[in-house]
Amino acid sequence: MVALKVVETENLRLVPCDAQLLKMAIKGNKQLSEFLGVSLADHWTQFGVGSLQYALDQILARPWELGWWTYFPIHKLDNMLIGSGGYKGSPTDEGTVELGYEIAPGYCNRGLATEMTRGLIKKAFTDNRLKSILAHTLGQANASTTVLTKCGFTKIEEIESTEDGLIWKWELIRP
Repeated sequence: MVALKVVETENLRLVPCDAQLLKMAIKGNKQLSEFLGVSLADHWTQFGVGSLQYALDQILARPWELGWWTYFPIHKLDNMLIGSGGYKGSPTDEGTVELGYEIAPGYCNRGLATEMTRGLIKKAFTDNRLKSILAHTLGQANASTTVLTKCGFTKIEEIESTEDGLIWKWELIRP
């Protein structure tokens, strides 16, 4: 069994979600708040319960991927859950993982998405199998493209998606 470790950054504690924590988050904000012992920022997730259920299904089906799915960023000073982030599974055979993140609107434009992303990058690169980290954004300059650029990612591809239109694919190669 994998021992899950909280990732500490200057302002955040990135709490890795196991099955129990994901189940609490799916039950609702009250249960999640009580379980974690924190307050929850308004609109702390835009991804919604569907993504939490998907992550839960994945770690129940592949317990060896525990630690490669959802993390909850807790703002230390406010003791507040302010978003979510993580990876879309463990490293592929090619040595890549995909990263995603979100920050509650009330905590945007404070550098916290960049701080969370850097924490997740550092954690990911502790795995020697990992060669690069991928991310996808909408195909225009926006807050996510700024975060990825600050974290050293390079735009490597433009993809036309039937669902989302133009998508940019980003990569950060292991230093």
